[in-house]
Amino acid sequence: MQNPVRNHPGILITGLLITGLLIWGFWPQAVLVESAIVKRAPLTVTIEEEGRTRVIDRYVISAPINGMTCRMHLKVGDDVARGHELLGITPLESPVLDARSRAQAEAQVQAASAALLAAKEQARAAAASAQLAEDKYRRYGPLIEKGLVSQEVFDQAKTAALTAAASKRSADFAVKVAQYELQAAQTALSYSGADSKQTKALSLERVAITSPIDGKILKVSRECEGPVTVGESLLEVGDPTALEVEVDVLSPDAVKIKPGMKVLFDRWGGDEPLEGRVRRIEPVGFTKVSALGVEEQRVLVISDFVSPAEKWQRLGDGYRVEAKFILWHEDQVLQIPSSALFRYENGWAVFTIENGLAKRQMVTLGQRNGLTAQVLTGLSEKQIIINHPSDAVEDGVRIKIRP
Repeated sequence: MQNPVRNHPGILITGLLITGLLIWGFWPQAVLVESAIVKRAPLTVTIEEEGRTRVIDRYVISAPINGMTCRMHLKVGDDVARGHELLGITPLESPVLDARSRAQAEAQVQAASAALLAAKEQARAAAASAQLAEDKYRRYGPLIEKGLVSQEVFDQAKTAALTAAASKRSADFAVKVAQYELQAAQTALSYSGADSKQTKALSLERVAITSPIDGKILKVSRECEGPVTVGESLLEVGDPTALEVEVDVLSPDAVKIKPGMKVLFDRWGGDEPLEGRVRRIEPVGFTKVSALGVEEQRVLVISDFVSPAEKWQRLGDGYRVEAKFILWHEDQVLQIPSSALFRYENGWAVFTIENGLAKRQMVTLGQRNGLTAQVLTGLSEKQIIINHPSDAVEDGVRIKIRP
C-alpha cells in the first residue's frame, strides 16, 4: 500500500507550515515597554502660582475740598519730588441767590441788626442794675461794722450785687452772640454771587496739592478741568524701585508656606529667574472662581526681591511673574519618574526588568513634585524599571524595551 504523504510531499510541508504558524501565533509575545533608570539627582518640591508685582508704598491723593481742578499736565510715569505741586483746586463760588432768597437774606441781616440793638440795650440795663447793687452793697459795709444794719440785710445786699454782676456778664455775652449772628448774615448776603471784591478774592484762593514722596505718577484719575468733591481720588503716586510680589495660592498650599522661605520668579521677561523671600502670609483668605468655574479659597502671599535691584529694575507696578515656592530641596536624591508608579496592596510598586522579564517591586516613597518621586527603600541606583506600564504588563511577563 502506498503512503500518500510520500507520494505528495507538498501536503507534509503545508501541514508543518500551518502547525508552525499556529505555534508562533499562540506563543506568548514579549510586551513592548519604555524603560527608565533609577538615578541620583537634585530634587526640588515647589508650589507654582502666578503673581504680580506691586509698589510697596502707594499713595492715593484725594481732593481736600469741593472745587474746580485745573487741567492735568502730568502723565503716568512722570517723576515727582516730595513737596512738588501736582495740581491746584479752586474753591467753588457761592451760589447766586434769586430775588426771594436775596430778600430773605436781607431780612435776616435786618433781624440780626435789631437783635444786636436789643442785646446792647439789655446789656446797658444789666450794667445799670449791677452798678446800683454794687453801690448799695458798698454803703452797707461801714453800717454793719457800726451795727446800724442787720447781718441779714447786709447778706441780701451782697447776694443782689453778685446776681446783678452775673446778669451783666450774661448780657455782654448775648451782645457778642448777636454780633456774630449779624456778621454771619452779612457774609451770606455778600458771598451770594454779587459782584463784590470779597467774592472775587474768595474765588481766587487756590489750594495746592503736593506730592508726599519722591517717586512717579502711577495713576491719573482726572486729566481734564472740572468739579471735584471732598475725598475724590485725583492721583496715585509711589516709588517703583520699592516693589513686592503678591501671589494668591490655594489655602491648603498656604499652610505649607512659611515666612523666610525661598521663592523663584520666572517668566518675568528676563533671561534668568529672580530670587525672593516670603515676607508675610496674610491670615485672611478670599473666594476666587477658577477658569473652570470652581470656587476656590485662596490666600495672598507677599514676597520681597532678594536679587540685586539692577536685575529687576525693568519691572514695574502690576507686572506678571510666575512664582515657585521652594518647599524642599536636596542635591543627591534617589528618584524615579512618577509615571512608573502604580498602586498595589495599599502601597506603591514598580516593575523592574530582570533577564527580559517584568518583576513587581514594592517601594517606599519620600518627597514628590508631580513628575519625580523620591525612593526611600525598594530600589537601588542604576536599576532599570518600566516607565508607563500598561495593563499588559504583569509580574513575570516577558518584555522588550522599545527602541
